[in-house]
Amino acid sequence: MKIGFLAILGKPNAGKSTLLNALVGEKVSIVSWRPQTTRNKINGIVNGTYEGEDYQLVLTDTPGMQNGKDKLSTYMRASVNAAQKGSDGVVYVVDGTKRLDEDELRLIERMAGTTDKMIVAVNKMDEAAREHFVEVLSALNGVKAEIVPISAQKGDNLDVLLKIMLQDLPEGQPFFPDDISTDSTLRFMAAEIVREKALKFLQDEIPHGIGVEIVKYLSREDGVEEIHADIICERDTHKPIIIGKKGETLKRIATAARKEMEEIANAPVYLKLWVKVREGWRQSLDTLSLLGYDIKDIDDGE
Repeated sequence: MKIGFLAILGKPNAGKSTLLNALVGEKVSIVSWRPQTTRNKINGIVNGTYEGEDYQLVLTDTPGMQNGKDKLSTYMRASVNAAQKGSDGVVYVVDGTKRLDEDELRLIERMAGTTDKMIVAVNKMDEAAREHFVEVLSALNGVKAEIVPISAQKGDNLDVLLKIMLQDLPEGQPFFPDDISTDSTLRFMAAEIVREKALKFLQDEIPHGIGVEIVKYLSREDGVEEIHADIICERDTHKPIIIGKKGETLKRIATAARKEMEEIANAPVYLKLWVKVREGWRQSLDTLSLLGYDIKDIDDGE
């Protein structure tokens, strides 16, 4: 069967996670309108048959390209680099509602020169004004890549994108069983879901300063998945905001997270959340490791 590893790259909020989920056919990566939602590399696995030939695509969602100075930002950049190095090609997602600046265009051109398979998916064709979208497509003329206009949200043109992704892939044995959509553990997914719901319900000044630690994950004999998690914030002033008046905000986060966990685990979930303060946690490699970030991706020199 055709086997391929493709890295999904692009700027924050371009729609990388939405595209991954759409191609996989279910949610494996958290989505938010806020930038820097994705922090880890997340693999989505797509199994299917095209023109009579079976295939397995392993698609790696990556953090958005950004230049922060803290250890978390360093980790996110390293995750992008690691995903690109371990792939057969790149799907670079461009936000078609925004002007394509010279820096991003040069980045795409450089990437196209370092991989044999470069695809640029110009996303949000359902949202962008036609004239503006055409302007973005025109700016990409001359880039040595396959250019595909898509809407990840609506599913428009994803069949064309998939066809191009499958072209010229090597044949081999599948790396994963055909009945799984991600290699992420339920423990990891639980932390990501709690963080997604926190991003949804909290004020703008807090989300990038939060992390989630799963302190207990137990599959009980009665069939209930018992999960205890800490929402980690950087400042004492953030804690009461996360908890909310009479605990209402924390309750909303927990309720939304529990419902989604039950869908993924296909089992009842008992979820308990606490809020804890750890100042400067984004600068601590030990804390990043504790929160589930694979810090071995960070080069020793960074």
